Amino acid sequence: MAEKLQALKQHVCSSIDEGKEKLHRLGDAIWSHPELAYGERHAHETLVHFFKQEKGWTVEEHYKLETAFRATWGGVDGVDGGSGLNVGFLCEYDALPALGHACGHNLIAESGAAAALGLKAALESEGACPVPTKITVLGTPAEEDGGGKVDLLREGAFEGLDVVFMAHPTQKNAAYLPAMAIQGVLVKYHGRASHASAYPWEGVNALDAAVLAYSNISSLRQQLRPDWRIHGIIKHGGVKPNIIPDYTELEYYLRTSSHQDLPNIRDKAEACFRAAALATGCEVEILFDKNEFYEVLRNGTLEDLYEQNGKALGMTFTTEGFSGSTDFGNVSHAVPGIHPYFYIGSEALNHTAEYTAASGADEAQVYTLRTAKALAMTALDLIFIPGVLDKVKVEFRKARFGEERNCIRKNTEK
Repeated sequence: MAEKLQALKQHVCSSIDEGKEKLHRLGDAIWSHPELAYGERHAHETLVHFFKQEKGWTVEEHYKLETAFRATWGGVDGVDGGSGLNVGFLCEYDALPALGHACGHNLIAESGAAAALGLKAALESEGACPVPTKITVLGTPAEEDGGGKVDLLREGAFEGLDVVFMAHPTQKNAAYLPAMAIQGVLVKYHGRASHASAYPWEGVNALDAAVLAYSNISSLRQQLRPDWRIHGIIKHGGVKPNIIPDYTELEYYLRTSSHQDLPNIRDKAEACFRAAALATGCEVEILFDKNEFYEVLRNGTLEDLYEQNGKALGMTFTTEGFSGSTDFGNVSHAVPGIHPYFYIGSEALNHTAEYTAASGADEAQVYTLRTAKALAMTALDLIFIPGVLDKVKVEFRKARFGEERNCIRKNTEK
């Protein structure tokens, strides 16, 4: 079995290498045409066309969301206790305002597609698998703003998947890095305009409210837990100096190490926003984002397998770095999965113009496809090593049970 598995992993690598030019074109087409969350029409059409051109894939073009898709290959007789295995690979493809693909989502899409093609080629070469296997590729829009995966979870798009894989570019290779829970909030202050010199007493200054709110949050930070974060901007502060602003707007992100703590930090922030309105006489609207992003639920079995496969391909791994957030966290609470990070040949930091250039550079291709190989090889381990999938699922259930038990404890304490 070990020799057979090794031969299949070699087949994954050779098939991905054979397709490197078309995969490069796929990633480059997305990088060259950056689009914002929920508006990724070009990227969506590019990926849909890619899978339609590949033999054997069934493609659902607008799956649950306008710019989401699902491509499937193979079939299973049952899931989660049945006789089949449904392996999911996720593609992201939205960009950032002004910066374009400064977080490398073009490479996420490319690596997800490449891993799926590599796994399919290996399974087709084998002819018969010990477990009937289905491969599902989900195109998941709006990671940077909104949370497309949360929307898709709500619509049932992840039902039937046994395991999910995706990988995110950064400065190092890591099987796991911490990702914080997050919720965004938009705060709008409504005052009354007046001439700032002639009769300021007639005005109600919405800018004062925004500045007070900003100061309130800054004061709050020293009382927060060390692993909590609040950061934001004043998006709109007025029109002209001689007009008392009648409208201002702030946007904040609230982050905690566990989504169970989001209600706590949310209450504290809301008190700061309302206090500023009360002090200035303004009206306030506090609009929390519909979707919370959860922290990533770890699966050590999958992480270890991925790291072993990555090392076999020449990767070196770190356990340090990153404290952002991702809607994959919500997925990891519903389906066992991993969200590793990969080096792309640059030390540039994500969400910078330098990283935009790095994510579109030819040098990134070697590292992106190497990551795709490691993902597909890890999927082969689940299929061909007896007991591994069961171990993954047991670990997932224990992690979920521990999370639910902790949630019950916190609610009881309240």
